[in-house]
Parts: sequence; structure tokens; C-alpha cells
Amino acid sequence: MVTKHEQIIQHIISLSVGHKISVRQIAKELGVSDGTAYRAIKEAENQGLVSTIERVGTIRIERKKKENFERLTFAEVVNIIDGQVLGGRAGLHKTLNKFVIGAMQLDAMMRYTEADSLLIVGNRIKAHELALNEGAAVLITGGFDTEDHIKRLADEKQLPIISTSYDTFTVAAMINRAIYDQLIKKEIVFVGDIFTPYDESFYLHTKDTVKRWYELNNQSTHTRFPVVDDKTRVIGMVTSKDIVSKEDDVLIEKLMSRNPQVVQTKTSLASVAHMMVWEGIEVVPVVDQAYRLQGVISRQDVLKALQQIQRQPQVGETIDDIVSRNLIETNDDETVYESKVTPQMTNQLGTLSNGVFTSLLTEASSRLLLHYKKGDLVVENLTIYFIKPVQIDSNLTIKPKLLEAGRMYAKIDVEVHSERKLVGKGLIMAQLIDR
Repeated sequence: MVTKHEQIIQHIISLSVGHKISVRQIAKELGVSDGTAYRAIKEAENQGLVSTIERVGTIRIERKKKENFERLTFAEVVNIIDGQVLGGRAGLHKTLNKFVIGAMQLDAMMRYTEADSLLIVGNRIKAHELALNEGAAVLITGGFDTEDHIKRLADEKQLPIISTSYDTFTVAAMINRAIYDQLIKKEIVFVGDIFTPYDESFYLHTKDTVKRWYELNNQSTHTRFPVVDDKTRVIGMVTSKDIVSKEDDVLIEKLMSRNPQVVQTKTSLASVAHMMVWEGIEVVPVVDQAYRLQGVISRQDVLKALQQIQRQPQVGETIDDIVSRNLIETNDDETVYESKVTPQMTNQLGTLSNGVFTSLLTEASSRLLLHYKKGDLVVENLTIYFIKPVQIDSNLTIKPKLLEAGRMYAKIDVEVHSERKLVGKGLIMAQLIDR
């Protein structure tokens, strides 16, 4: 049965983007208390379904997809450039697709200005009007104002017109920087972002037989399936070990393991990956608070997500990207690596930073395990000894050595040399995920 809280969330999802929402309105329309409506609206805000904008109110917004998080809303632009909204506040929730710098003739400017873009321009009233009529927002640089009929047009079109004291070049640099910062930000990935939903999942009912397990095994190639009761609550798991040598007509409820490990949509990717490695689990059921099956998450789902977030889609580079690019295998021995200390890898004193040193050890260890075809590395414990500071432009030799390796774990010793002198050591305890 759907709770009042879930009912309100579904109602909010059904509203069109830009629709205003209030506690009293929701409470009246759905026949719930103000408190229930308030809590549900706050939850919708946490889920990215609504946004509260100053002097506008709570607005239904389009939830940002992770693959499009390089885009900004106009409200975010206002905060970035310390802007003042002159008109069109009702459109602050909208997302801009690109920005255009208006340093050209009007005809040429309008060829590049399109709907959902942002025109950055100075005190050119005609350009403000043409941009708004094309469906674009306007950012006026140099601290200039605009005419009242332009502000009324912005309100009518629900497109923000913003003023900032910064010059055009500075504003463009600030917006670019904000986009870049979002691109290199490693967002936390949750089970809800990557799991296979209920209607696409494979599962068994308590009254199914062993024969049905074999049917699902052929369809999915999985060997582990959740078992649900008549209310779709997860009450057990069945694996290949449970059904081996059993007759086809034996009921699943007689063979299943009860009280299985489950996760929820808000469980982090790191947590579920650790569980799968540590317990040797291939598939984990995803449930809601009432233990109803929402879907499943498989080892393949987790590996795919881990591989996607290892390399960010940005044009610029993170420190990990710089470390990986600079780490080169030597010709004479594939388990020895070399790297040069670049300016980005140093601290304010011009020596190799501790964080980069740690990344070098981890990256070298990861490559060593891949060389031995042991799988991907998940660091469990890391002990590092900084013996001597390493200057900028120094050449490093990194020597990882595999001390122990089992099916599920590995222990690696790493030595770092500069000019044939030992400058640091590390001991890494890691779990392994098969590729």
C-alpha cells in the first residue's frame, strides 16, 4: 500500500517543470496535514525534484542527470558572479545549455543566440531585447541596468536578466571555472543510480520450484536469486549450492537461505562493492524500508560504475589523472615504474605532496595486480613512510612488490627511489574484484 508520503512525492513528480508548490496547496489537494506535506516537499528537494528560490518560492525543477551535471541553472550563475536579478525571476530554475559572449554585430550575435542559452553582453538594450525574444537569458556586465520594458519582457518570458559588476572576460572565466569544478567533482554514486529495477530483475516466489531456478539461470546467467513472498517482500535467497542435486519439483521455500543481505537505493557504491568482495556475493537484492523488492544490483553493475568514475569526462585533469599519465613502465622490468614530479604534484614548498605520493603508490600497486591478472584493487589499509622530501622536477622510480595474494585479497610492498636513494615506502592491504 502506498503511504501518504510516497503519494505526495508521486504527485510532485507528475507536476510540470516550473510549477509552483506550497505546503498548504499540497495539503489541501491530497488531504494530508501541513506537517506531512512539509516533510514530503523537503524529501523532494533532497531528491532534486524541487528547488526553493529566494523571492520566488518552491518550484518543480528538472532533475539533473549525472551525465549532464556540467550544466548550471541560472540561479547558480547568479551566485557564481554575485549578480543581481533585474527581471524574470520565475526562470531562475532553468538550465542553460551554453553561453554566448556578445562582442559582435547584432546580426552575428543573434545567429549564435538560441533558446536556453545565456547572452553575456554589456549595455546594449537592443541585444537584451532580441536575446529574450529568442528564448535566451541575459547577463549584463559592467554593473549596467536595463530599461523597464526589457524587465517586463523578461518577466513575461520567464527568462532571467541579470546584472553583474564584473567585466565580460572575468564573468566568462568564472562560469567556465564553475563548470570545470563540477566536472572534476566525484559525486557519490548510490545503488539507486545503477541498480536493475524490479520490472527488469530476475527473482523467485516461495511456491516456485527448482525447475524455475534453472529457467532463470538460463535467461540471466546468474546463479543467485532473491525469493519474495506474496507482498514482494524479500524473505530469502537461493544459490546454485542450495539446488544442486535437488529434484525439479522441490519448492524453493524449502531450500532458500533466510534473512539475506540486502541494500537500499541510498546505499553507496563503495559500501555495496565492499560487501560483494568481502562476502563473495554475485547479486544483492535492493529493497525499500518495508523490505519490498525494488530490484537487484549485480557485480557487473558495480564494476561498470567503478570503471566509469575512474576517468572523469572533463577536459582538464584531476591529480589522479596526472599521476596515471606520468607513471610509465620501464622497458627492462614491467613491475618497475617511473614518474617525474611536475608542478601540479607539489605542495606550497615545491616538494611532492603527501596526497600525490599516496596516489603514486596506489596506482603502481593497481598496475602490478593487473599485470598478474589479479583484478581491480580496492584499498583496505595503507601504511606510508615519508623518509625524505622530493623536490620538483625529480625523477622517481617506484617498485611495487607482491608479498601475498589470495582469491579475495593482496598485500603489496612499495618502495619509491629518487636518484637511487630511498625517499618513501608503503604497505598496502587490498581486496580484489575480478574483472
